[in-house]
Amino acid sequence: MKKALLIGLLVIVVGIQFFRPARNMGSLDTGQDITQLGPMPEQVLNTLKSACYDCHSNSTVYPWYANIQPVAWWLNNHVVEGKDELNFSAFMPYSLRRQYHKLEEVVEVVQEGEMPLSSYTLIHRNAILTEEQKTALTQWAEAMKDTLEAHHPMDSLVRKRG
Repeated sequence: MKKALLIGLLVIVVGIQFFRPARNMGSLDTGQDITQLGPMPEQVLNTLKSACYDCHSNSTVYPWYANIQPVAWWLNNHVVEGKDELNFSAFMPYSLRRQYHKLEEVVEVVQEGEMPLSSYTLIHRNAILTEEQKTALTQWAEAMKDTLEAHHPMDSLVRKRG
């Protein structure tokens, strides 16, 4: 009985390896990326690429273990949810209100240490943000919010709600 159970489990484990989610392997250079919003310091771009883009862009760099099920499904779920929440590769088509709000959220989640996720930084040690990176990223996001307001001062969709 034990042997049959182990063989059955082995067949299932091997069988699920053939069911793989689609990979998030699009181009970063679409002209719709957040980098089109305005000037971005090199440090901020490097921080976004190392700590954010795997889950919040159209191009994920997959680790070796992404080839093993059910881990690949779990990773895919993180990427899909991350892109649904904020996709840096498709930022420019967002409405002004959504751009402003997403920049507010970037500041909030970075300052509160909610992003990058600890489950991500556990493996991707280079994604752990230093205080200097956090400051640079939040200052840049605040400046971009100010830029949106300056370029659209009469647009009630951008203006802060009081």
